[in-house]
Amino acid sequence: MVTYVTSASNICYETPSLTNLFLHIKIIRPMNKKILIVLMLLTTPLSWLYAQEIKFISKKEVIDKVSSENLSIKISKEEHNSARADYRQTNAVLLPTINVSHTGIATTNPLMAFGSKLNQEILTPSDFDPNLLNDPDEIKNFATKIEVQQPIINMDGFYQRKAAKTKMQAMELQTQRTSDYLLFEVEKAYMQLQLAHKAVSVLEKANETALANKQLAENSFKQGYLQRADMLAVEVRVTEVQNQLQTAKSNVKNASNYLSFLMNEKEDVVLKPSDSLTLTTLEVNNEILSIDNRADIKAMQLASDAYGAMHKADKMAFLPRLNAFGSYELYDNEIFKTDAKGYLIGAQLSWNILEGTKKFGKAQKSKADFEKSKLEYDQYVSKSNLELNQAKRMLQDAENKLNLTKLALDQSEESLRIRTNRFKQGLEKTTDLLMVETQYAQKQLEYYQTVFEYNYAKAYVQFLTK
Repeated sequence: MVTYVTSASNICYETPSLTNLFLHIKIIRPMNKKILIVLMLLTTPLSWLYAQEIKFISKKEVIDKVSSENLSIKISKEEHNSARADYRQTNAVLLPTINVSHTGIATTNPLMAFGSKLNQEILTPSDFDPNLLNDPDEIKNFATKIEVQQPIINMDGFYQRKAAKTKMQAMELQTQRTSDYLLFEVEKAYMQLQLAHKAVSVLEKANETALANKQLAENSFKQGYLQRADMLAVEVRVTEVQNQLQTAKSNVKNASNYLSFLMNEKEDVVLKPSDSLTLTTLEVNNEILSIDNRADIKAMQLASDAYGAMHKADKMAFLPRLNAFGSYELYDNEIFKTDAKGYLIGAQLSWNILEGTKKFGKAQKSKADFEKSKLEYDQYVSKSNLELNQAKRMLQDAENKLNLTKLALDQSEESLRIRTNRFKQGLEKTTDLLMVETQYAQKQLEYYQTVFEYNYAKAYVQFLTK
């Protein structure tokens, strides 16, 4: 299982383990005739499962489709959009706030009535009559007001803006890392599909060979050259290969479904790669491999910087703030009229000295979060270096295993050729031939599995250093 974790942002990716699909193919032990018949009845009706549409696809097509349609990439992009929107909200620290309102009232309240006449600029000497002041007639007042508030010095807001910008940059890098991971996952899933089809191809040839040998064995049995036990062993071998072939075809469908999932395709088709599984030509230089330029490492550092900026913002909250304000007001006793006008401008220096212990607690919490983020960054870097060193050793082991597996495959092929010729001449036992056939099929599968492991190890090392 390959795991990619970013602690500060709680991003976690886990790859379904499909690596060892075909490595352990076991030989079915001899069984009696009744069990053999039951197995044949069970496996024969499954053939309709594979009468599905086969769709040829290239790696480039898969990469293009995943890049544009994969849901994980889309989710990551929306998370980045969310962080960018949070950053844009902090523009309020620099830009003015403007409000426009139109209010209408009717009142007999002495103070409100006198103030409304004053705002409308319609006061007369008679309005100072104590009787009218104490018991005014109903008056209507319509006010249009334009208010402007302009921040001047808000140190905590400046650092909050810096933290939001750093978070946005971190999310952008995380989106990039998500895309890198999905491309690596495509590389692996595509190779798994190639491996699955290789297994089907190998087992189909093994099935043809087993059927041909069965025909030879039947002829020898009819002529009295073979015993019944030898004939049953040949039939068991045929059934065994057919069962393995059915399993391999199911694995092709599983690999196709997973690749379709990565491409966000709903149709249930059997995908077939346009190229075959071969050794990759990707060059890996262990001397220059490093995790320093990885997007997730940089994102972790930026996330820690964002926590640091938030801690500074909480400390700056202890300082006073300076803001300017102004308004332009229009009054009339009729709606949407503006016979009287006036304005108000000013500035306010405010200092919230004590909110109980709320500010102290908030500053202590942000400091703890900042220290935690630094520890998580150090831990993540250390873990990433550990994974890279393990991947290097895995690549070296895969290369050594590849050489040995190729040698074993060549030897097994030559052994099968010799024993097949001897069997046709009646010089080889049936059981020996069956054993060599089984061994050759296994060595083929092991070789292609090792090719997959070698290519995967190279791609994994590249992903860990990209």
